[in-house]
Amino acid sequence: MTKLEVFDPPMCCSTGVCGPNVDPALVKFSADFHWLAGQGVVVNRFNLAQQPQAYAANPVVKAALAEFGSGCLPLILVNGAIASKGRYPTRRELAAMTGVEYEEPVALPVMPSRG
Repeated sequence: MTKLEVFDPPMCCSTGVCGPNVDPALVKFSADFHWLAGQGVVVNRFNLAQQPQAYAANPVVKAALAEFGSGCLPLILVNGAIASKGRYPTRRELAAMTGVEYEEPVALPVMPSRG
């Protein structure tokens, strides 16, 4: 079974999808991350601000931080090996990394606002 781990930079919450100024890239990645879990991939996500012990306990992450500094975050590991660093991969890239068949995200209808 494929295992994907995400080591995020420090964020205010576990996904970074909170507060008044949410980064759209984080919203998209969060949806893609949950989609991947639904495809049978074992997924784990760690936030440096809330789970620093996970970073210190993982020798691959620890070495990447020592070599590249925090600029390597987010760091994506697949089966314990670095698959991506310094950015959030697209759904297509996540599918390729994990051997999952890519599926186009479902677009939700936009509801007109009431004025």
